[in-house]
Amino acid sequence: MIKIGNIELPEFPLLLAPMEDVSDPPFRRLCKMHGADLMYSEFISSEGLIRDAIKSRKKLDIFDYERPVGIQIFGGDEEAMAMSARIVETVNPDLVDINFGCPVKKVVCKGAGAGVLKDIDLMVRLTKAVVRSTSLPVTVKTRLGWDSTSINIDEVAERLQETGIKALTIHARTRAQMYKGEADWEHISRIKQNPNIEIPIFGNGDIDSPEKALEYKQKYACDGIMIGRAAIGYPWIFNEIKHFFKTGEHLPAPTIEDRLLAVRQHAEWSAEWKGERLGLVEMRQHYSNYFRGVPHFKDFRKKFLEVFTLEEMDALIKETQEFYTEYLAQQA
Repeated sequence: MIKIGNIELPEFPLLLAPMEDVSDPPFRRLCKMHGADLMYSEFISSEGLIRDAIKSRKKLDIFDYERPVGIQIFGGDEEAMAMSARIVETVNPDLVDINFGCPVKKVVCKGAGAGVLKDIDLMVRLTKAVVRSTSLPVTVKTRLGWDSTSINIDEVAERLQETGIKALTIHARTRAQMYKGEADWEHISRIKQNPNIEIPIFGNGDIDSPEKALEYKQKYACDGIMIGRAAIGYPWIFNEIKHFFKTGEHLPAPTIEDRLLAVRQHAEWSAEWKGERLGLVEMRQHYSNYFRGVPHFKDFRKKFLEVFTLEEMDALIKETQEFYTEYLAQQA
């Protein structure tokens, strides 16, 4: 059993990564249904929370059915990070996570996210400020370093553990890599072998199949795996990995019915949380992902992009189901 503070997780937990504009409550709910053990909010600007920015505050929404769940914050100012952690604590998440890994320019330019990788002393001060300001367990997600010439994850892991964090997730790329190239998990393995490291270490990067999850579990000996992009449009990956761990066999691939049900659930929960029209407009980014690799979906995708009500959604799902039922019968 893995513990983060007083949070008990399975022996080898599967975590859903915090992803901007993706890891909202409707998406997290789907992933929880399909086997995610721990999830995080989209990352939230500490300055936005303090300014009472509507978008930032909305990201604090969590629900009991998704527990355990963490709220992730980012920023480059100690006082702002401490204040935002206290704000986060008022909505009673299970933990607070600090983002020291986001590589996008608009975050890095503010001296936050992966930008802090250039200044470990600042990273330590920011982390201490959060740890001291909340009674919740604090965790961190970061990268190997700024670039290949400045990989500093060994020092980062030891110094952040000293601040009192309860777990560390390492995306096995540098900031310079962004999301390109291959993640180098050898660094994660080295951190796990460090006798000074006592907190759980979770690995992140490139896990997109049950086979790879098992290979990395066995090869790098981390305490769990965080999955991000591979779960977008494919929440089934969590249970697929767990089943493969137990049996060495694959679960059946999701059927058209499974995919349409996931779209309907995602759309319904999005409409409930954001309002029907906005919720369905913001679903548009997901349709192609749910039907990736499905033949003849292109024409239906156009129709899904024109849906503005759940009633229209239900009619289109019925039409799509009928088409594929006939199509698959013809292929049999």
